[in-house]
Amino acid sequence: MSTTVQSGVAPDSANRPAPVAPATPLIELQSLSVRFGNREILKDLTCVLRGRAIGLLGPNGAGKSTLINTLLGFYNPTSGSATVLGHDIRRNTRKIRSLVGYMPENDAFISKMNAVSYVRMMAELSGLPPAAALERAHEALFCVGLAEARYRELGTYSLGMKQLAKLAQAIAHGPKLLILDEPTNGLDPSARQRMIRMIRDIRDSEELQIVLCSHLLRDVEDTCEEVLILNQGRIAHYSNLEQERRGNKRFLELETYGANGDFADAIEKLGCECATSANRMKIVLADAIEIRDIYRIAAEMDVRIRRLNFRRDSLEDIFLKAMES
Repeated sequence: MSTTVQSGVAPDSANRPAPVAPATPLIELQSLSVRFGNREILKDLTCVLRGRAIGLLGPNGAGKSTLINTLLGFYNPTSGSATVLGHDIRRNTRKIRSLVGYMPENDAFISKMNAVSYVRMMAELSGLPPAAALERAHEALFCVGLAEARYRELGTYSLGMKQLAKLAQAIAHGPKLLILDEPTNGLDPSARQRMIRMIRDIRDSEELQIVLCSHLLRDVEDTCEEVLILNQGRIAHYSNLEQERRGNKRFLELETYGANGDFADAIEKLGCECATSANRMKIVLADAIEIRDIYRIAAEMDVRIRRLNFRRDSLEDIFLKAMES
């Protein structure tokens, strides 16, 4: 099978070459709207997604699951259009489903069926002939670490094993796009780390693209290169996470002794933004300024720094800004 999942920790993103954006957009939305009765769920979505791993974020009720189901042909758009891997969602639904591996949030198992039979059935439904589907089922279960349990009934699986079985059926037919809906839902910390590691390995293989739908910001930050944030059925934000991190501000929080207005003035003369409250200061560092420059000024002015916290804008900050706007 084309998709491989290797054991071990995935390479750090800083050491990987920058991915080349595919010529055909992964997903393209043109004024896409979806209405259920009198309620408009998705409202005039327009964007082009090309990334290798895209996080789909938003609060409950933002429209994430509705967008996924619309792209897969389960819901009909009220207006507008969309393509997946260059195929129109209205005219080429079967083709899209053959190219997409979908790991749903909710379980959809037949409890008395063993894992091999289940994954084989799902691969056949995706268009593979029976013999090839059986071969791919064994390979997929081996890849996700369920080789020894593949003949056990799914009803006897733990929650973590069921999540792995859902991942196996999603990759068994060799898709070009993998859609993961809350893949770490309900997992304990060790099982979550294992799932995240496998998603990274799939991403780093560059054999298929990933859309990860989650309400957990950490999952997206750990696995995705780009993020699309929905809020109340509209696109609130779309960006490249690496570019956001490079462009985002650096913050210092200081607890000082012996500081006065002159200390704050000296820091502001460096081009930094500064806010003071009693013996505490919050500083937004200018681009060319480093923490050592703050220590230097403190030493020159006989100011003691009792505590210092440093951080950059995180995905949480990006998400909260999108919600506010």
